[in-house]
Amino acid sequence: MQKRLYFPIHLKILASLLLVVTLVVGIITFTMARLFHDDKTGYIRDLATIIAVHTAEGSSHLLKEYEKQLRVFADLIYRRDISLSRKEELIKKYFENFDEIFAVTAIDESGGKNRQTSIYEAETLRKAGLKKQDINAYRLKHPLPLDEIRSGAFHIENGTLSKRLPLFRLAFSLPPEKKGGKERVITGLIKAESLFHLTRRTAAFDLFIIDRKGTILAHSDTEKVVKHTVAAWLPDLEGLFTHKRGGTGLEYDKEGDLTVGAFAPLGLGNLLSGVEISKSAAYLTARELLADLMLISFALLITAVFISFFGARKITRPLEILSRAAEAVGQGDFDVRVDIRSRDEIGTLSYSFNQMTSELDSREVALGKANEALVQSEKMSAFGQLSAGIAHEVKNPLAGILGYAQFSKEEAPQGSTLYENLCIIEKETKRCKSIIDNLMKFARQEKMEKAPLSVNLVVEETIRIIDHQLTIHRIKIESELAHGLPKISGNANQLQQVLMNLLINAQQAMKDEPGKVSISTRLKGPDTIEIIVEDTGPGITEEVQARIFDPFFTTKTAGRGTGLGLSVSYGIIKDHEGTIRVESPPGQGTTFILTLPAIKSETSPKNNEAVQEA
Repeated sequence: MQKRLYFPIHLKILASLLLVVTLVVGIITFTMARLFHDDKTGYIRDLATIIAVHTAEGSSHLLKEYEKQLRVFADLIYRRDISLSRKEELIKKYFENFDEIFAVTAIDESGGKNRQTSIYEAETLRKAGLKKQDINAYRLKHPLPLDEIRSGAFHIENGTLSKRLPLFRLAFSLPPEKKGGKERVITGLIKAESLFHLTRRTAAFDLFIIDRKGTILAHSDTEKVVKHTVAAWLPDLEGLFTHKRGGTGLEYDKEGDLTVGAFAPLGLGNLLSGVEISKSAAYLTARELLADLMLISFALLITAVFISFFGARKITRPLEILSRAAEAVGQGDFDVRVDIRSRDEIGTLSYSFNQMTSELDSREVALGKANEALVQSEKMSAFGQLSAGIAHEVKNPLAGILGYAQFSKEEAPQGSTLYENLCIIEKETKRCKSIIDNLMKFARQEKMEKAPLSVNLVVEETIRIIDHQLTIHRIKIESELAHGLPKISGNANQLQQVLMNLLINAQQAMKDEPGKVSISTRLKGPDTIEIIVEDTGPGITEEVQARIFDPFFTTKTAGRGTGLGLSVSYGIIKDHEGTIRVESPPGQGTTFILTLPAIKSETSPKNNEAVQEA
């Protein structure tokens, strides 16, 4: 036998200490990079906040200027002391002096209705390829909240109609012209060029202005304004408007890209200025510094890592694996193995550990199967004895009740309350009698006569009996029977009862929905035959599977089942020295597998091959 090399653990521990020293250097390097990163983060957020605040102040000042210009128009349009021709001349000069104002509308109430007076700058309208009808259609589609504006609100929204002419709509109220009247509303369509200029002051950051709903009024990307884009990526948009003092800096996910942003409310018209920058762009310098530090550290530590890496891994990794495996065994999971091939004490320990878990697993499986079989057998046996006693004691009184009820019903006049009550007594007594009959079958009171029979013939006869009922309920039944199966020793009537019970249960589980049930037979080993009944129903939960063969356990509604069908089936298959089990993955239908022993040597004449008649 070849002698294996042996490496004591204490030598590996010495090697691992070298790795610890090298890790300390790496941690120091990483800490320096992290501090730089944190400092960079604070700087970027502060800078973004400052830009957002300045943008908000500049935008607010600009909007107030537009408000003043619109008030000049209002003073002009409502003046009574100048002629109409003079007023038209002044309006023309107004649009020349305030060339950013594209259109103005004055709205006041007259006769209970809102009267509108609109004036447009014709040349700008022509260059943008628009008509007055386009503006009127936009106003009808996006009406102003007049009641809100008349209550003192300052309203601003994206009013862009054409890619050539980005606009925003500004509206505010004026005192009523007459005492007791409603406040007048002035609204203007204003070119967004000056707002765009504010959002394009820096190339490193994305600057924008949005309204309360998140719709973008101005952005460095004009396309977002033209398409009335909503900044849906912003977190807690409503909360951002509540910060009245200064700006708010935060980090968030913008459509899959980590972003640093800062926001400041304008304090005018429920607007918010925002500044964004991608973290990948913001931390480019930090990443370059971190890469340089890591490169230097790697050059300093590479020698130590090569010396200690393999030794440390052979110590820490195997110990971790063994520790987790031991915890699993302590929790009762014996099907665990460790793959450790080190040539030292740990390798020897892992080999012994695997041998131990293998033996424990084998014993646990065998013990579990034996215990389950014993519990089920004892439970069925005890219940069978109890059922037999109860059935004998109750069956005769029930027969008497049923007889007297039927006799009395014949004497009672039909349609009377007495007649109806006797019908109920007869019906419920028959139902009790049916339950007692099932109990008698479950208790195996009748003697079962066995004879050699063909499993395939039993299946075919069952299909002929049940096919019509399943077809009525839109259940398709299919069969796939293996040829050349050996015979079994059993009772055809009782096996048919088991199969019909499984088929009817499958049909009821599908709740009158279209489905399919398949029955197949096959040879499992030299002396075992399997009958598989599989449906396309909703399946059975693990909790129900654990109790499915228990007497009186049922998931059906009251009055539709006694919970004895599968218990009786279990007893019948057990009397045939076979087994029945259920497999039902969630949502993938249910499969019942019946296992029956085949006759090892047939000595009966050929005329005994026929299946017993039902």
